[in-house]
Amino acid sequence: MTTNAKKMSTKLKKGDLVMVVAGGNSTKEKQLKGRTGKILRFLPKKDRVIVEGLNMIKRHKKARAVNEPSGILEKEGSMHISNVMYFSEEFKRPVRIKMRTLDDGRKVRGFVNPSTRQFEQIDV
Repeated sequence: MTTNAKKMSTKLKKGDLVMVVAGGNSTKEKQLKGRTGKILRFLPKKDRVIVEGLNMIKRHKKARAVNEPSGILEKEGSMHISNVMYFSEEFKRPVRIKMRTLDDGRKVRGFVNPSTRQFEQIDV
């Protein structure tokens, strides 16, 4: 049995603070570009992520049991992984993540500081 599961190629992790660099719909008052949030979930089959507090969608829920409430639920929708970028709180801007191998053999994530052009680690 063969599976067509593809591996999602990203250096982001669950819990990373990201900024939306593209996307949104101004006609529906869903301007997403420039907003930040933490990654809650990855959807690798579709190359998408769910970011906390962004791309809110409404779902209508019918009560299935007598004691279960019905109504309109609001939850986070997914967005394509290419539309988000790691956000550096120190520099207040999105930065591109790189992987480096230290002298002791450990692989660490980090980014190049835009002002000094030096590599700065994210994970310590």
